[in-house]
Amino acid sequence: MNGLSMSFTSKWQKEDKGPGFVDKLRGTVRPPTPLKPQIEQANRQIRLLIAQLDGTVNRIKQRDSTIFKNVVSSLAKHDMQHAAVYANELAEVRKMGKMVTQAQLAMEQISLRLGTITDLGEIATTLAPAVSVIRNMKESLTMALPEADKEISEISGLLSNVLIDASTTGGFSLNFDAANEDAQKVLEEAATVAEQRMKESFPEIPAGVLTREEDEGLTA
Repeated sequence: MNGLSMSFTSKWQKEDKGPGFVDKLRGTVRPPTPLKPQIEQANRQIRLLIAQLDGTVNRIKQRDSTIFKNVVSSLAKHDMQHAAVYANELAEVRKMGKMVTQAQLAMEQISLRLGTITDLGEIATTLAPAVSVIRNMKESLTMALPEADKEISEISGLLSNVLIDASTTGGFSLNFDAANEDAQKVLEEAATVAEQRMKESFPEIPAGVLTREEDEGLTA
């Protein structure tokens, strides 16, 4: 009987050394994930996206150059009909160029911000606007880079998860109004710089060959 008692006691003590039921449950529900590696991963994906956008901008410049030459050539031949067709096509290409450039600039701003995060308190003020910017730009980004749709969603999801984990860990509440306001500033600044870059990089379309709608849309 004494041997049986010792065997039971030994088994109980051995089992007691391991994690309890609550500890095991906590571990299986969702183990805590370090936030810094997640932020760095998101930033790496954003840098890749910026590189893709840069490639798209260069392709747009090449196409713009080709179409612009067609406009000039048609005007030299006094072929106003074809000049107008090419000019309107050029206006559409430049709208896309401005949109892609704005997206590229906004992503660069987000990447810079992610690289400056050093503590938990900065996560909310940095990531909330970043998530808002990406969500606002998702449609135009997908239009410019259809193949990057999945990657854009992954970046947005990753940053959103980090933001939720950080707010839970830090015990702070998210100010969505302030985040959206900050995101709007990022987008407006990117749009202003994109407009300036377009003026500096692309020759002006000859007057009189654009339809009124295209002319207004290009200068908007």
